Amino acid sequence: MTQLRVLTLAACLASTSAFALDQGEYRFNGFGTAGITHLGGEDDGRSYGVNGQTNDSWRGDQLSKLGGQFQYGLTDTVGVTVQATAKPEQDNWKANLEWAYLSWQATDGLMLRTGRLRSPVYMYSETLDVGFTYPWLRLPDEVYSQVQVSNYEGADAIYTLPLSFGSVAFQVAGGQAVNRNIFAADELYDIDYKKIFAANVSLATNDFGTVRLGYTEADINTDITARVTTPFGTQTTIPLNQLDDQKGKFTSIGYQYDNGTWLTANEWTSRVIEADDQGSTDAFYLMGGRRFGDFLAHVTYAQLDEDDGRQTSWTYGLNYNVTPTVIVKSEYKRVDTSGNGYNGVFVEKAQESYNHAVYSATNGLAGTPSRNYDGDIISVGVDFVF
Repeated sequence: MTQLRVLTLAACLASTSAFALDQGEYRFNGFGTAGITHLGGEDDGRSYGVNGQTNDSWRGDQLSKLGGQFQYGLTDTVGVTVQATAKPEQDNWKANLEWAYLSWQATDGLMLRTGRLRSPVYMYSETLDVGFTYPWLRLPDEVYSQVQVSNYEGADAIYTLPLSFGSVAFQVAGGQAVNRNIFAADELYDIDYKKIFAANVSLATNDFGTVRLGYTEADINTDITARVTTPFGTQTTIPLNQLDDQKGKFTSIGYQYDNGTWLTANEWTSRVIEADDQGSTDAFYLMGGRRFGDFLAHVTYAQLDEDDGRQTSWTYGLNYNVTPTVIVKSEYKRVDTSGNGYNGVFVEKAQESYNHAVYSATNGLAGTPSRNYDGDIISVGVDFVF
């Protein structure tokens, strides 16, 4: 398979308007990741990650997934796209309908879509599950653990304007994502995102890479509570996070560049939730890499800042293109947290958080003191498309 064919295939998985089908034409593409990961440095069974799937066992459910995308041209300008995946959610594998929408190529530059669509939150939102389209085996957790909803029901409009040196694309989207799951305190809870509004603009140049600016907001409803044991041995229910139509706002700025030899990907994000008694959550990553034939060496620095503390990490990766459609990836990531017992993306159970609060409230007479976590994460796997 030629490199041009591979690039076209990867772009199809992003479902841009540049690849609209004629009436009666169809296209099927598949993608997936098979990988394992391990957390070292924390010897008490500590877990890490958006679903707590990275721990001191070699596990494949943090990284592994399989997906397929089907597109069909109903007319020369109207088409249907369906994308489904099978991937773990916490400790169980689950089938997911990621995309299911109708698209209308209204003009050469304007596409309208309606149905279930990807939430345009991050720079890599459109290909979130297609690891082949980005250099890492696992996306930087400091940024990509913040908003767990990956799709919504609604509509969007994408307008692409060609320029002499590239193109600029504008996207406006709206809808809702209800009855979704959110991972917190080592459990899954229900969460609703209503009145979603998103807008972003991307400037893609022929020689200097792509810049993307995005903004998303939604009214959030969730009730994260847990049963814990008090120092007196009784059971009680404590609130961990309760939001009732509270506005959440997410801003991102991204830049990526790849000339075939050198590449870089960078993203900065800021998240604010009104009336949750917290300030903004700010995060960023900076990645640089170089290809040596079929090998790609890359390094990433990432940082997550919240009121309670900071998480930083360094990731060193080496990829090998076995074939034009198969990439073997390996990564070593060092993660450190600092602050007043700040745990970052490390997972604490509700009982642990409660014990830390009791210790603080009783001046150390009861409970357990909070502490920071650190660790070394090793990941090895294969990304593929077909």
